[in-house]
Amino acid sequence: MAAFFLNGICAISAGIIVSILHDRYQFNYGFSGTLISMMSIGNMAALLASGVLPGFIGERDTTLLLCSGYALGYLLMALTGSPAVLLTAFLLAGLAKGCGANICTNLVGNNTDNRPKAMILMNAWFAFGALICPFLISLLQKQNELLPMIGISISGLCMWMTFLYARIPGRRFASGVKKNKTEYSFLRSAAFWIPTMLLFCQNAAEYTVNGWVVTYYKNEQILNGTLAAYTITVQWALTLIARLILAFGVKINRPYKAMSIMGVGLTFMYLLLLQMRTAIPALIALGLFSFSLAGIYPLAVASIGEMTSSASVGLMLAFGGIGGIIFPWIVGIVADAAGLRSGMTINLIPCAGIIFFPLLISFKNASQR
Repeated sequence: MAAFFLNGICAISAGIIVSILHDRYQFNYGFSGTLISMMSIGNMAALLASGVLPGFIGERDTTLLLCSGYALGYLLMALTGSPAVLLTAFLLAGLAKGCGANICTNLVGNNTDNRPKAMILMNAWFAFGALICPFLISLLQKQNELLPMIGISISGLCMWMTFLYARIPGRRFASGVKKNKTEYSFLRSAAFWIPTMLLFCQNAAEYTVNGWVVTYYKNEQILNGTLAAYTITVQWALTLIARLILAFGVKINRPYKAMSIMGVGLTFMYLLLLQMRTAIPALIALGLFSFSLAGIYPLAVASIGEMTSSASVGLMLAFGGIGGIIFPWIVGIVADAAGLRSGMTINLIPCAGIIFFPLLISFKNASQR
């Protein structure tokens, strides 16, 4: 829980940092979108590596190696504006994000009798970290424009130290010892792939909003300056509230139906968000969008049930993470060609997918009864 709290600070800070770098170095929208996508690429690479590397160097060493990316990545962002170095820095940050998500999901998923509730609670801690990050960045930015990157780098170091002192298994295969065959039968199951496609849409919708909303509000002159960063506060405050309600206040008996209803709500709110021209209505729409989206990730991951393992979680989050790579990049490309507002409308595609895939699972389950 502590590690996921720090992961929330470091991961969600990326969208604000991109906006700072965009203003400081006058990058175009295409390159800014590429930076966001590079973090998603690192995230996906870490998820794939987390299913393979523990067999060779151990789970503990794998976690410590990959999770060093936050401290190193954000430090590089503070040191230079070189495009090549910044691409590398966001890739490193993505490695830390993906590894942190994998190890925490496995530890929580395999040590609880109520997987959906535990996943929602763990992600509530992520939301709490995300809620804090704009205040931290704003406080540091008032002192110096580069201090936010250094502050987040220190937060990443704290996450690394959390894993360093945690009792993560350090096992690996000793020389001459026969390796246990990893079970991949879940790859033949629609019960794995349909939630994975749902996660693809969730990542696409969330990464697009997280990565672009601050820049979008500045571009549309809805909010200006450092105040725009507090859109993240609104977004994650409502996310935290929603996840706490799901964890403690609501019993979900039909998770797929619940996710489809959430999809309808977030799609409607995103449409409203694009229509708003003044600060308060825009922030309300953003908050309600985040409220509707909050339960998708933990419920989708929990839905694979007994298939939970390093391999299944790693592959599910990795393939799902492709959405977070593709769509922020597409938004940047469309924005350069037709304006950022036009680019943001692309995000309606994954929003619609969040409605469709839970319905598909429900129909499939009903046909098998």
